[in-house]
Amino acid sequence: MVVFITGISSGFGLETARLLASEGHEVYGTVRRQVEPLPQVRYFTLDVRDREAVADAVRAVIEKEGRIDVLVNNAGMGIGGPLEFATEEEIREQMDANFMGLVHCVDAVLPYMRQQHGGKIVALSSIGGLMGLPFQGFYSASKFAIEGYCEALRLETKQFGVTVTVIRPGDFSTGFTGSRKKTTHNEAAQVYRTYAESMGKVEHDETGGLKPQVLARKISQIIRKRRPRYGYVVASLEQRLSVLLKRILPARWFSAILGSYYHL
Repeated sequence: MVVFITGISSGFGLETARLLASEGHEVYGTVRRQVEPLPQVRYFTLDVRDREAVADAVRAVIEKEGRIDVLVNNAGMGIGGPLEFATEEEIREQMDANFMGLVHCVDAVLPYMRQQHGGKIVALSSIGGLMGLPFQGFYSASKFAIEGYCEALRLETKQFGVTVTVIRPGDFSTGFTGSRKKTTHNEAAQVYRTYAESMGKVEHDETGGLKPQVLARKISQIIRKRRPRYGYVVASLEQRLSVLLKRILPARWFSAILGSYYHL
């Protein structure tokens, strides 16, 4: 299969590109900066927020391969801090990188998938796209946007033989933790006194989380399925339980559990 993956410089994207290439797929990936290349993986240096750059890369793949069978939307970033102290620039960066970048990729690939009467779109959401995470509110908002967009996309593209699958990772040990941007507003920690403690909890859970190879293997399994499920939660047992509790408990009860976990 011909696979186009965004954000393969590290973490999920890197391990997915590595695994799929080793399995014999034709893998193309995007990075924002030059990296040590993986064998048998072809690279495009671009930012998914640049619609034209994404479209040019997709056209280049089509010219060489004649098709794209799988799109894996992985590129993204995170911003931490109290919602009220996020700047306009930070909010736009968060939404553009995580949500609009995905839209640009789907818009570029979908016409070709329609013409070939099939394809798979895999979008990386998060369990933070199923529940609003404190001090990561705009990150959650970007993932909630992905959830709603993909739910509609799945219905619209079913008629063309295109499947849409959303993956919701929990805590993973990747470079995402170290690259997370945080508010530098000097009042943030004074006004929200549990902010530092809560973010410390988040970072502790992430660094002790699952390895990105786990998610890469899940993506490999998904793209080989004829009819993959719409959504998969890839997380620890505790976090999978939290997703279940969010579905079945009254909102007030679940909010109390989540608040207690984050020391709020």
